[in-house]
Amino acid sequence: MSEGPVPLELQLSDQLDAVSAQEWDRLGGDKNPFLSHVFLSALERHDCLGAKFGWYPRHLLLREPDGTLVAALPQYAKTNNYGEFVFDWAWQQAWERAGLNYYPKLVSSIPYTPATGQRLLVHPERDARVLRHTLIQQAIEHVGSRFSGVHFLFTDEADTAAMREAGLSLRMGCQYHWRNQGYRDFEDFLAGFSSKKRKNVKRERRRVTEQNLVLKRLYGDEISDELWQVFHGFYMDTFERKYGIPTLTEAFFRETGRALGRQVLMILAEDQGEPVAAALCYASHDTLYGRYWGARRDYDGLHFEACYYQGIEYCIEQGLQSFEPGAQGEHKIARGFLPTPTWSGHWVQEPGFRAPIHDFCRREEEAMQAQCAQLMELSPFRE
Repeated sequence: MSEGPVPLELQLSDQLDAVSAQEWDRLGGDKNPFLSHVFLSALERHDCLGAKFGWYPRHLLLREPDGTLVAALPQYAKTNNYGEFVFDWAWQQAWERAGLNYYPKLVSSIPYTPATGQRLLVHPERDARVLRHTLIQQAIEHVGSRFSGVHFLFTDEADTAAMREAGLSLRMGCQYHWRNQGYRDFEDFLAGFSSKKRKNVKRERRRVTEQNLVLKRLYGDEISDELWQVFHGFYMDTFERKYGIPTLTEAFFRETGRALGRQVLMILAEDQGEPVAAALCYASHDTLYGRYWGARRDYDGLHFEACYYQGIEYCIEQGLQSFEPGAQGEHKIARGFLPTPTWSGHWVQEPGFRAPIHDFCRREEEAMQAQCAQLMELSPFRE
């Protein structure tokens, strides 16, 4: 006589420090820096979330009777859509026209981080398919009458498939990612470009050298407190000039840099020994993620060198399979980052909105597929 499924206890936590780093990271945080306990807990402890920015931790945990954490969902109650990168203003407006409140809503995402990854975290020695569906169901039940819905952003292939099976509305986006085709070095990578595009990349790289700029690569545990202070100044300036509200504190960068070590890569540009610009990347076991950039002044070609070409070289040298340089930016295509679908899953509490949202996502996907196909014509590769 076979035993039935092990009953699971649902817990909700408004702080990740209530969960041990060891048990959380066993669910996948040991591979992906953004899912790591240190990254997510540092956001909470160093004033990067909360009322000021509209992100309230509400992590969903599933434990077996003996207390073993077997599944988890990094989740936040949101009172706005800032820092999500999956834009739902039209949905918000429709809710408000119907006299309903769109906020608060629940979001499973990495705050301020449009990087593809797991959201349905499961113990490696348990039934992943069953636990993914259990997490989805528990997240939906958690919506109740208090939240307008739950949204899973930038999900990986396995999570997206689970959400499709569960009947969620899937929304397609488009980013520009680089794939390692077994390149020997950067020249081997460029060899596949058309002549015109190859010359343009070489000219951009040459301009950096001609300006006597020196680029260095530093891992997170090699970066001094003084340099983190300089970098944070770059970060603040960039957001205040271009992107809106800066949310990450210097203390957050310092702590996660030290703790994540080689999973944090700073590409530093110096002019006569003075730090003048930097790009900050994070690395998983197989992917490099470009996240933040800032510069004291403008230099011809430096942004492309620090944010794209240095990262590609690093991936080739380290055997990483992909490079996600961040959201948006069609200019990335000419530099070897090709249109790549991204996915999010959505469930809303109001029955009257489910069919319209599902239809919206279906029609938007058709348009996005066509757009991605059209953008592929800008590819620099000969084949």
